[in-house]
Amino acid sequence: MKMYLSAAAASFMLLAGIGVAAAEDIIIQPEQDTVVREYVKKQPLASVKLPGVELNVGTALPDTVELHEVPNVKYRYVVVDNRTVLVDPSTRKIVKVYN
Repeated sequence: MKMYLSAAAASFMLLAGIGVAAAEDIIIQPEQDTVVREYVKKQPLASVKLPGVELNVGTALPDTVELHEVPNVKYRYVVVDNRTVLVDPSTRKIVKVYN
């Protein structure tokens, strides 16, 4: 009986963890995505190098990286290793990587 309860508790904790992770997902609306793409084309930046930093959603960028504003969008952008990344300025975490 204890084994069944432990398995059920473990399953519940796993599902709860997945729910929390899903709640942290950032969804960029198509309108915002279009605004960002167009703005970045018109306002190109020099690419910065960040050795050892992987450009993945959720990766936090160092404080030394200057983030640039996109009008009417809450996120900021920067070009790292010739790839534009969209960053949440409050956490400095990457929310989208453009190719």
